[in-house]
Amino acid sequence: MSETVLVTGGAGFIGRFVCDELLSRGNTVRVLDALIPQVHGDAGRPAALNADVELIQADVRDGDAVARALRGVDSVVHLAAEVGVGQSMYEVERYTSVNDVGTAVLFEKLIDQPVRRVVTASSMSIYGEGLYRDADGGFVENAERGNVRDGQQQWDPLDAQGRPLTAVATPEWKRPNLASIYALNKFVQERTTHIMSSPYGIEGVCLRLFNVYGPGQALSNPYTGVLAIFASRFLNGQVPMIFEDGEQRRDFVHVTDVARAFADALVLPQAAGQTFNIGSGQDRSVTQVARALAQAMGKNDLQPEIVGKTRIGDIRHCFCDTSLAAEKLGFTARQDFVAGLAELAEWVQQQTAEDNVAKARAELEARGLVA
Repeated sequence: MSETVLVTGGAGFIGRFVCDELLSRGNTVRVLDALIPQVHGDAGRPAALNADVELIQADVRDGDAVARALRGVDSVVHLAAEVGVGQSMYEVERYTSVNDVGTAVLFEKLIDQPVRRVVTASSMSIYGEGLYRDADGGFVENAERGNVRDGQQQWDPLDAQGRPLTAVATPEWKRPNLASIYALNKFVQERTTHIMSSPYGIEGVCLRLFNVYGPGQALSNPYTGVLAIFASRFLNGQVPMIFEDGEQRRDFVHVTDVARAFADALVLPQAAGQTFNIGSGQDRSVTQVARALAQAMGKNDLQPEIVGKTRIGDIRHCFCDTSLAAEKLGFTARQDFVAGLAELAEWVQQQTAEDNVAKARAELEARGLVA
């Protein structure tokens, strides 16, 4: 099925791969993107954006621009968002405006120009802490760590009796536990998609993305994915800084797998009305990932700095239960992690990047957001 697809935020890292995947399937692709300097710099149209993509440079909150972008469109992939857990905790108005109001503007314009389906990018951040089991084998959905402090030895959540909890893969049925403004924004985007779709004859789908990585990430943006931040540090001869003790566990999924998931979610009938986790199904500690990237980039002399502090809004463990996406979308991540890191490392070493990590950390500390 060939369609005209609008990809909001499509000039960004994930969006460019989504555009390529949609084009490869015979679709016509239009992008609406504000091209904000924090992500894109001041270079204009990104060179990596496929030349066959029509680009409308405009803010998703600009109703007239959104209405113009929707003309002749059959379906929408909604990626437009400010991204960054830490920054969302002090740029509250900007994040809420772009993410929540922007989504509201999109769906308000869809009332008069409805499409067949909208697939919205959500985030694993809405879970807060992932799913755990207690010492008795029961599930714990609302694990909390209480107040964390510098240099503490016990970073993991405990149950009410003070016993250790065991992290397990997090499925879609786990209740949200919103620990940051960004998480709240993504939850609102999810609910707006589902609430506004059905009454207007639109099929809504949401994909909760775990940690996406790959070539093309914004290396100078200190609020982007952790692998891009580490890569920027290595590229500039600096050690990566890892909060807490470095043993927090995450799921890293390659951007090509994510792009395929969006393209499939756009067309498969059984996806309508659903929300899916999109991850690799494999968990790794942040320290393991930093050391693996150092090896891939030939930077084994730059061992990560474990800072022994936490950022307000950070969680301990959250990794992906992929069973629902496998069942309904036929989705299984294909990219081998080591091969994906090698590809990322090769691309990074051809780039230049401004290392803004220390500046970002100073901004967080100045606002009391680093414990």
